[in-house]
Amino acid sequence: MINPYLPYPVRLGDVRVETEDKSIRTFRLEFVDAGQARAFTYVPGQFAQLSLAGVGEAPIGIASSPTEGETLLFSVFRTGKVTEALHALTPGDVLGVRGPLGNGFPLGEMKGKNLVIIAGGFAVTTLRSAMVWLCDPANRADFGEITFIYGARAPGMLLYRKELEIWAGRGDVSCRITVDRADADWDGLVGFVPKVVTDAAPSPDNAVALVCGPPVMIKYTQPVLSDLGWQDGQIFLSLENRMKCGIGICGRCNVGPLYVCKDGPVFTKAELDLLPREY
Repeated sequence: MINPYLPYPVRLGDVRVETEDKSIRTFRLEFVDAGQARAFTYVPGQFAQLSLAGVGEAPIGIASSPTEGETLLFSVFRTGKVTEALHALTPGDVLGVRGPLGNGFPLGEMKGKNLVIIAGGFAVTTLRSAMVWLCDPANRADFGEITFIYGARAPGMLLYRKELEIWAGRGDVSCRITVDRADADWDGLVGFVPKVVTDAAPSPDNAVALVCGPPVMIKYTQPVLSDLGWQDGQIFLSLENRMKCGIGICGRCNVGPLYVCKDGPVFTKAELDLLPREY
């Protein structure tokens, strides 16, 4: 962006309710100006600020992939004043997008490697971006095996059902979808994500892991990977829940000497181990 304080105007194309409690909705946003759409270049793992005049702005991970064209996807969890107002929008309404912000997953540096993608809860958003990018025909042949592990509290809280079915049906992706609590219609895995990772036992040989989820999931997944022989430099974590202003001005996202919004949100575990355990 030329001015990092100014958002691009975007129009709400359509809205999809993701969860049975209606707390998470996915918005497809279309740029009002075609030139600004072309200028908004991003990579999986980055985030943006969604804003409404007179209400405020909120940092949200970009759920779409650059391979999907010039529209943007954001999945918004209703949790405060701004997100409540976003949930009240209808197709055709105009809002602002400021970004892209932060770094992303260095997928270009991972070519030739196997990837293990581990997602928990609402944090699957930016990992959806990574999965769509990796599975695109223009990129898939550049990578080895892809293992996708994703857990939610209950079947009704799983996001991106259509994409999950597509990935599970591919012959070149291993999908393990789990829930903490099953219902009468669920016939898939039941258990916490760290247990599913233990059972899957992904090999660290020529591999990297992308991990994003609630802090408690990350806390108990890291030792599982370590026990399987993964080195800290092979594990990439996203601290997007620390995001605030996005440009390192407010200082509320700092961990030690770093600003998560500028130096992250993606870090290797080796990088994070050098910082105070504030995350």
